[in-house]
Amino acid sequence: MNTSIDRILLEEDGYYPNHPFLPALIYRQAVDMPIDESEQLFKKHRWSNTWVGGVFDYHHYHSRTHEILALVEGSARLKLGGPNGRTVDVKKGDLIIIPAGVAHKNEWATDDFQVLAAYPFGESFDLKTGDKEEYEEALSQIPDAPAPAADPLLGENGPLMELWNRS
Repeated sequence: MNTSIDRILLEEDGYYPNHPFLPALIYRQAVDMPIDESEQLFKKHRWSNTWVGGVFDYHHYHSRTHEILALVEGSARLKLGGPNGRTVDVKKGDLIIIPAGVAHKNEWATDDFQVLAAYPFGESFDLKTGDKEEYEEALSQIPDAPAPAADPLLGENGPLMELWNRS
């Protein structure tokens, strides 16, 4: 893969747990194929339960599964990690890998912005919004989120496996 990879490790803040040791990853300009081909490639590498759409305009996270967002159209400014997190600019062709617990929010997007999302092993996702009551439960669920079996783009020998120490 001839692309740069941004690694973003985010700290918990008492409302948004983020992940204690897995960084969010952004593969820059890594997805250059139609949605149906991307979806088939992700499924081949055991990332499924796909959908196409936008990203919520409020901070939220998933405590029971990791998530990928392949930018298939447009561009956006996303906030990762909750209100005290990090803002990233992303555009068509980027792939964001979001560990369980990492908050994300759409702060701005072009009118044509769309992502293709998927989850390891087709896991179903929960939706948590930073309510203090959710926090302790989320902390206990995050470590149990199933580790991906393969990088969504390059399979078992892809960079995700090394970057998340899963090789």
